[in-house]
Amino acid sequence: MFKNCGKGFLTMILAVCLSFSAGTPTRGSETFKDAAKLTSGQITQQLKTVPGWQLEGQQLRHTYEFENFVEAIAFVNLLVNPAESLGHHPDLMINYNRVTVSLSSHDAGGLTQKDFDLAKTISTIYQKKIN
Repeated sequence: MFKNCGKGFLTMILAVCLSFSAGTPTRGSETFKDAAKLTSGQITQQLKTVPGWQLEGQQLRHTYEFENFVEAIAFVNLLVNPAESLGHHPDLMINYNRVTVSLSSHDAGGLTQKDFDLAKTISTIYQKKIN
């Protein structure tokens, strides 16, 4: 079904599918421990460290805009390895040249430090890509 879509498209599908995985994330035989849910005060402090990210309910959210669809997908592809290495996967929504990234630790029932760590990593990736 996807044989003519190219590696980038399949990587994007994999990243999106991984974001919907249930339970404790794993990589090989390694299991990533659940992080503690942050308090509202901790979240307020952490928001100061991720400019451009917004708190929406129990999620961190940021929309990135690119010149075209190809650039948007290239950005999504750059998120796969960091997400895997952190054992934490973003929810991604792609609308032509916009990528909305949402972060939440579903297993903790809200935001944890790993959400903010991944938000910082994603922001750095974006800055490198546009410069």
